[in-house]
Parts: sequence; structure tokens; C-alpha cells
Amino acid sequence: MERHEIEAVLAVAEELHFRRATERLGLAQGRVSQTVKALERRLGVVLFERTSRRVALTPAGRRLYEGLAPAYRQIQEVTAQAVTIGKGITGTLRVGFSSQWASDMVLKTAKLFRRAYPDCAVELEEVQLRDTFGPLRSGELDLQLTEFPVDEPDLVAGPVIFSEPRALLVPEQHPFARCGSVCMEDLARTPLIVISGDSPQYWRDSIYPRTTPQGRPITHAASAVYWAEVLSMVASGLGVSPVALRAARYHARPGIAFVPLSDAPPLEYGLIWRCDGDTARVRAFVQTLCRTTSDRPR
Repeated sequence: MERHEIEAVLAVAEELHFRRATERLGLAQGRVSQTVKALERRLGVVLFERTSRRVALTPAGRRLYEGLAPAYRQIQEVTAQAVTIGKGITGTLRVGFSSQWASDMVLKTAKLFRRAYPDCAVELEEVQLRDTFGPLRSGELDLQLTEFPVDEPDLVAGPVIFSEPRALLVPEQHPFARCGSVCMEDLARTPLIVISGDSPQYWRDSIYPRTTPQGRPITHAASAVYWAEVLSMVASGLGVSPVALRAARYHARPGIAFVPLSDAPPLEYGLIWRCDGDTARVRAFVQTLCRTTSDRPR
């Protein structure tokens, strides 16, 4: 099989959509479909079942994908290692994260990165929300996976890696705790606990709004410096606080409840780095992280 045939099969198997596979590979419209059809004719087997509504792997296609994917990744890793030696991707890369779920993704990526670039160490550090960009700007970090939006002249806002539904962290005895969900207008009915600090106002407003969509004021009654304080203050009945819904899996404890915010936009998490810090190490880690979120069959 030629390289372009392998890449076409892998892209379609992982996207289960010919147009998305074509866009992913940066090819002209219809090119991936033509490549797969030609390969199927040459092999004498059907690799994908196609209808007007869906694309699915046949048993033969599944077996081919399962054999090709790890071999192709190994070729990519060996090639990357050779490029690393040539380009000098060595030293230490310092990566920050702002939440436990972001930490999980960074840790997974760091493991793959070390395998591909054995001469480059990776150090990880949690970033406190009270100073979202401080460690990056000071040079303490080279790269960061954090909540968006980010609109800073000295920072590059890279790709959005994943998004999370929002929820409201409330005291266990709060009336909201008995609801299946709440809406943004409900924030006007209860005091909000926020993280204080030096983060830009636009960023803080995206996490802790000051008005509801209909313009009703939202009371910011108390502030905390660290996330652990927010948990304790909410459990004590001092207020509620917006969070990612996934926080319930990491921070559940007596005295609090997590209630979905039904009409809130999702929290987006993306990569950021300094404009003057666009190094080969940073680019390699960004590519590795993006690959970990895209090379699984959907």
C-alpha cells in the first residue's frame, strides 16, 4: 500500500465521514473517496459500508485499520525521533494545566511525547485561576492548557482541545440542589462565589458573569484565592459557583451538589504559549496533544 492510501484509510476509519477525512488530510474534494474505491478494487474487498447517512467499517476494513494504525503511528514516531535528533528537540518543556481534567490530558500527552522525543523532559505544573497567565508570562511555563477565551497581545491562543458543559456548584441544602438543572437567569437569585486575582476582566466575566442574558444583575458576594476555598465556602452556604460539570467526578464531597446549567455555553479549553516562545519543543507538544484527541475511531 502507498502512503496516501494508508492515510486515506486511517482518516476515514477515524472520522467515519469522507468529507471530514478529506479536510483532515488537506486534499481536494472527492480525492479520499477515489483513493479508497481504487484500493478496494485492487484488494477485491469492501472496506467501508456507505449510505447517504453514515459510513461504517466492514469486518475487513476494521481488521485493516487495526493492523495499520499502530504500525503507521510507529513509523511516525520513528520519523519524529529522527527529526528530533536533527532539529535538537531536547532539554525541558514545562507545561501548565488549570484543572484536574486538563491534567489528565496533559499527562497522557506527556507520556506519548517522551516516547517520541526521549531527549526532551516534560515538567508539569498546576496553574491557579487567580493568576491565569502569570507563570506563562514569567517564563516559568512554556505552554499551558487552560480555559478560553484568551485574547492577549503577547500570547498565542492555539487550538481548542476540548469543551465541557457547565454546572452550578451549590450547597447541598440549597433549593437549586433539588432541581434537575438551572438556567443562566437563575444566577440572579443567589450570591456568586468567585476566584479573585489578576486574570483579565473579559476572562473573569466569561467564567463569572455579572449579568444574566436578560440583563439582570448577578451578585458577587464572596471571593476565594484557591479552588479548595470555593468548595468549602459553598459547603458552608455562602453562595454558589459556576464550574465545569465534570468537576463532580473529581471534587464531590459532603455538603455540596453539582447542578447542570442548561443554557450556558460550554467551557472551552485550549493551548496557549508566549509569542516569543514558539519553539520546536512547543510545536511538537501541541501536535502530539492534538493527535491524542483525533486518532481514535469515533
